[in-house]
Amino acid sequence: MSKYFISAGIELQDGADLKQTENGLRVLAEKTQSEPGCILFEIRQNQKEPGKFTLWECWTDRQALSDHFEMPHTKEFLAQNLTQVNYIEELAEIGSLTTAALA
Repeated sequence: MSKYFISAGIELQDGADLKQTENGLRVLAEKTQSEPGCILFEIRQNQKEPGKFTLWECWTDRQALSDHFEMPHTKEFLAQNLTQVNYIEELAEIGSLTTAALA
């Protein structure tokens, strides 16, 4: 079975409340982990810069991630405009890419 891995960096929007954001991310993670197709959804907080977070995600496929953005809890969190995305990385397991794919 193939898996779809994502890493994303997000940070607090200007003017957003850190505690509200932490609570919102906690709820988002809890609800997302029970979604169909979600293998892993973890959010880690930067120790030196508490307004920055890293998301580690593993989905059964791209469609499962796409479906995640249609879930009510995801839409509810995003509508609050508490965070902004700094980067999104699509990741592969080491050795799963061929040399030709990397060229």
